[in-house]
Amino acid sequence: MTTPNTSIELIKLSDSDRMVGDPAEDIRGRKVQDRDGHDLGRVDDLLIDPEEHRVRMLHVAHGGILGFGATSSYVPIEAIRAIDDEVVHVGQPKQIVAEAPVYDPELIDATAYYDDLYRHYGYSPFWSPGYIYPGYPYYRI
Repeated sequence: MTTPNTSIELIKLSDSDRMVGDPAEDIRGRKVQDRDGHDLGRVDDLLIDPEEHRVRMLHVAHGGILGFGATSSYVPIEAIRAIDDEVVHVGQPKQIVAEAPVYDPELIDATAYYDDLYRHYGYSPFWSPGYIYPGYPYYRI
């Protein structure tokens, strides 16, 4: 994988002035399960690319009580295999998600982190040559 020449900036959808085009496609708050049906947490937010207006990652919160003490993971949308009314299903086992690189909010340039994250999940990053945005799920924001 190649790191882009410029810095990659992704922002939380909730921190932007954008919203999902079709409210039925807004998966925030839904449970996330791995390929074996194990609970991974809930979709806390969606990370978007503010330049291309595309969802790039799920921000999955897990653990804690009433939001306190919760930890989180980022999962590339390429990992989504199915979405139903209550659950987002990802194609990796729980261990892969649990072992994903941890994001440090103090990072000035998160590009290397995103590169490591895509490598961990085994996907080409969205900035790589020939990348095609997944047809599912399709988001309009």
